[in-house]
Amino acid sequence: MYIIIAGGGKVGYNLTKILADKGHEVTLIEKDKARYLELSEEMGDAVLWGDACEVALLRDAGCNRANVVVAVTGDDEDNLVVCQMTKAMFIEKARTIARVNDPKNEGVFVDLGVDNTVSTTRVIDALIEEKIESEMLMPLTQLGKGNMEIVQVELSKKSKGVGKKVKDLNLPDETILIAALRGEQVVVLKGDVELTADDMIIALTTKENERKLRKML
Repeated sequence: MYIIIAGGGKVGYNLTKILADKGHEVTLIEKDKARYLELSEEMGDAVLWGDACEVALLRDAGCNRANVVVAVTGDDEDNLVVCQMTKAMFIEKARTIARVNDPKNEGVFVDLGVDNTVSTTRVIDALIEEKIESEMLMPLTQLGKGNMEIVQVELSKKSKGVGKKVKDLNLPDETILIAALRGEQVVVLKGDVELTADDMIIALTTKENERKLRKML
């Protein structure tokens, strides 16, 4: 499968590495020159420098043969433009996935034809509405402090965690599973919840334990 990722920040970088490790062909596009040079030292020709909102650059990236285009920049407008151009200028059937930084924009993305959107803000809001237990909510207050971070792990049919209940998982230290995006549902991951294929797991962990978490799920 050929995948193009727009945005070489933390999300784009980690996603590129994960997909490449799984054997997919991946091209990462980053418009900030300094960040591009940093990424290219590690990833070589898999990284392109330029603005993914430009048709010429998407063409150079091989958008006309892409199976999936993922836009994960920090700018919602850019993410929307990348997805729309993919459909209009290149391959209408290509799957488009966009990061939505402002949850108010999510409906617009869907109305304008983006296949899938990901909004961490929406997930946290849904968790609050579900009145999750205090021990699960409190770690969220640590975001931005120390080395805690929210990560996303997509499960496949071959994932080790599929079919297991949350309480039976041997999670790394300082790690908590918050929720699973399951279709249009946000499922709070309490102890008796069983993980299923295609779940998008939202977890809170440390930078040091992120790799361990991905490996065990």
